[in-house]
Amino acid sequence: MERFRCVSCETHTAYENMAIDEAVMHSVREGDVQPTLRFYRWKPSAVSIGTFQGMRDEVDLEYCNNHGIDYIRRVTGGGAVYHDYQGEITYSLIVPIEHRLAPDDILESYQMICQGLINGLAHLGIESEFKPINDITSHGKKISGNAQTRQKRCLLQHGTILRKLDVRKMFSVLKVPEEKISDKMIADVKDRVISIEEILGGEINFGRLEEALRNGFKSALDIEFDDLRLTQREMNMAEELVESKYSTNEWNLSR
Repeated sequence: MERFRCVSCETHTAYENMAIDEAVMHSVREGDVQPTLRFYRWKPSAVSIGTFQGMRDEVDLEYCNNHGIDYIRRVTGGGAVYHDYQGEITYSLIVPIEHRLAPDDILESYQMICQGLINGLAHLGIESEFKPINDITSHGKKISGNAQTRQKRCLLQHGTILRKLDVRKMFSVLKVPEEKISDKMIADVKDRVISIEEILGGEINFGRLEEALRNGFKSALDIEFDDLRLTQREMNMAEELVESKYSTNEWNLSR
């Protein structure tokens, strides 16, 4: 059975989280580390935009600056996402481009990797399904969004799993004028998005959530984990990338 490195949940800034993903891609490409699954949270809370989006078009920068919320551009596509420190756990999975989880058919790749989330939610008693091209739904509502890129001779897929949902805060961060944030808009989102705690009808701690997802990936991808930390080289590279790329206006405000 194939062995992956698993990096247990860590909490970082938005700049550090995206820099670590890139540093791990470099390590996997060079063969310095195994294919890697890691879990992380965002502190402070943050909003990320897809690589092809414009930050000023999507995000209320004044609100973010006034409320200590990070904003960052991802290397993956997709839309703007609010990452609440208490509201979600994020995963990233990185494999070499020639790996079995990186077939040429991108939809096939999404479906294989997202099965880990489906199996993980099943460990919590939650039924869910893959909704092309890159979402997981439960009770007909979105519970996980995912994004993927292929670069540096690697496939990177990362995504969020909603623990709880604060719709009003999400609208405040994204570029929706306060006067337009109506009860109807909030109700519309709640009709389309659901969280784990809403389904379970109570709180779930991050440790239990991570354990369920970890077991889900093991069964879905037919892998075992070696519990390892990031290497010193990865941390050094990530620190450099924070300074040179991910914390800069040249990167984040480039569109």
